Amino acid sequence: MTQQPFSRPGAIDLSGLGKPAAPPQPTAPAGGGSSYTVVVDEQNFQDMLEQSMTAPVLLAFYSRTRMPESGQLADDLETVVGEHDGRFLLGLVDIDAVPQIAQAMQIPSIPLVVAVVDGRPMPLIQDPLPIEELRTALTQVGQQLTAQGITGRHQPRSSAAAVAEGEEEVVDPRYAPAQDALAAGDVDAAVAEYQKLVDSNPADVEAAGGLAIAKVMQRTQGVDLAQARAAAAENPDDVDAQTMVADLDMLGGHVEDAFTRLVNLVARTVDPDKAKARDHLLGLFAAVGNDDPRVLAGRRNLASALF
Repeated sequence: MTQQPFSRPGAIDLSGLGKPAAPPQPTAPAGGGSSYTVVVDEQNFQDMLEQSMTAPVLLAFYSRTRMPESGQLADDLETVVGEHDGRFLLGLVDIDAVPQIAQAMQIPSIPLVVAVVDGRPMPLIQDPLPIEELRTALTQVGQQLTAQGITGRHQPRSSAAAVAEGEEEVVDPRYAPAQDALAAGDVDAAVAEYQKLVDSNPADVEAAGGLAIAKVMQRTQGVDLAQARAAAAENPDDVDAQTMVADLDMLGGHVEDAFTRLVNLVARTVDPDKAKARDHLLGLFAAVGNDDPRVLAGRRNLASALF
């Protein structure tokens, strides 16, 4: 059965994305917009697509006159994208002002938010959503991307312009060290940097998710999948063998398989193995996101297994 990795219902499926090649240096697109938002027109549209080689670009198609709710979605997206400090660049496409872009993209209806990653556009949101649901969606998409090694960040638009004029580049003070470590393939350093962020601010959801995913990557470094599966098949009650395959399933996008494996392990073991399997599963829940329906189902199944 094909399963969707690290994603919410109706959100983008990133299972086919690999780590992009070394991106070009970002440039400041023409047009207005605040730190990580650009008003898209014919002149800067192609540049916006090229920016997706650096980090994900979101294109929000809306019309305040035809559908005010779509305009509100665009406003809320600008707020939420700003909270992610460069993880996404938002392009606002007013279909009344630039109908030719909507026609070129074959936009069927509004609102529509399209994610562009490594030059490839994919539908992300097709209905008005409350801002909290937008926050959940973008947090989980960011976690998916991190798990797949896509860790780039955009410069603030104002900072990009300053760099072009020879001024000092602004570097994200929170996530840059962890992201740089992942980009360099140093997972251990990424874990350490994410841990610092979580220790200093336990409420930082993106840092907590990044830490959980980085730990999965750390545990599976250099592991042979076939050997790991064989060991798990031969030792069904071995917690280390089973949790290793669960980690590999997570990275492979088989989220529900990973959860089911560990729930079943919890059900058939006794302490201390039961507690060890439970704690590992809770870590995987954190990697996916507590609002994900698969996590909610997994928590219910875990409760049944425990009690």
